Amino acid sequence: MTQNEQQVAGLVLAAGGGRRLGGRPKALLEHRGRPLVEHAVGVLRAAGCTRVHVVLGARADAVRERAELGDCVLVDNPDWEQGMGTSLRAGLASLTGTGVRAALVSLVDQPGIGVQAVARVLAAYAGEASLVSAAYAGVRGHPVLFGAAHWTGVARAATGDQGARGYLKEHADAVRLVECGDVAQPYDIDTEADLVHLE
Repeated sequence: MTQNEQQVAGLVLAAGGGRRLGGRPKALLEHRGRPLVEHAVGVLRAAGCTRVHVVLGARADAVRERAELGDCVLVDNPDWEQGMGTSLRAGLASLTGTGVRAALVSLVDQPGIGVQAVARVLAAYAGEASLVSAAYAGVRGHPVLFGAAHWTGVARAATGDQGARGYLKEHADAVRLVECGDVAQPYDIDTEADLVHLE
């Protein structure tokens, strides 16, 4: 096990209710015959994250029942309807005190971002001050790695659906961009039309 694998935890934000998908929670959308959240966890594990926390919200009980999430730490976000920022805060709070030194954050609704992209971002980890983001043709995207030194600031800035966008913009000079456009596609599953991306 490398140092990165021990010190960086995967964090899947999977609480969304799929408002533009007719209220179908994204975590439960089918991809390759399994719930999408299972796929997202599998990608983080295959990339080298041995500890994975999953933030649940919409229909959390059904997700627990249907998805095989192994020894993941499942984190309930009762405020999920207020936006992704609440899930990011809940996820980071769940990692506090675990000895983990960074969180590699991925979104449940981006199945086009696979193991290679996540592994590249993980490989750029360089301690608690790390701030690393995947980039697609030079444009910042997911996954994003936050060293523990940034967690308080990220949590403070995470409001509504913004997540960490404001914090990353504010600290743009410190963000290390890792180009992943050659190995991944950063589309979101947001609307009915996007369902074509699922297999």
